[in-house]
Amino acid sequence: MQKVILTQLLFLFSIVCYAQQDHKAPKLEFAFELKVTCDKAYSVGKTSHGERVVIPITGGTFEGPSIKGTVLSGGADYQLVDKTKNRTELEAIYSIRTDDGVNIHVRNMGILYYGKDGFYFRTAPKFEAPNDSKYDWLNNAIFICEPEGKDGYISLKVWMVK
Repeated sequence: MQKVILTQLLFLFSIVCYAQQDHKAPKLEFAFELKVTCDKAYSVGKTSHGERVVIPITGGTFEGPSIKGTVLSGGADYQLVDKTKNRTELEAIYSIRTDDGVNIHVRNMGILYYGKDGFYFRTAPKFEAPNDSKYDWLNNAIFICEPEGKDGYISLKVWMVK
């Protein structure tokens, strides 16, 4: 009985402490910009979720305050296009290599939407860097990205959520 009462008191205490906290929006810190080159998109066909479109990734570069390198060819952006809702789900899977030779796996998921409120295009990349590298910080944070089509490449500005 005492354990139940103690557990309930701790639960109530945590609710009171949470309610008294100042809930500010997280800060963002610029991490780097990827400049990704792609080949022509091709359709795999219509599915029950929309049309599956694949955009092969052919290369590119990336650079930020503490990281720099190249985008490796061989990955792709796999998209589900729903033209009736003006919405596309994106999932890009590829690898990057830093200038000092460290390979990092990237999986970037997001949404592109044209709606009555305008244009929305955001993604959330997840990185897998070797734990014993100086890029291990990529494994231990949440990132958001603002993609933008440029002449000859896609610019992906990446911020770390602090």
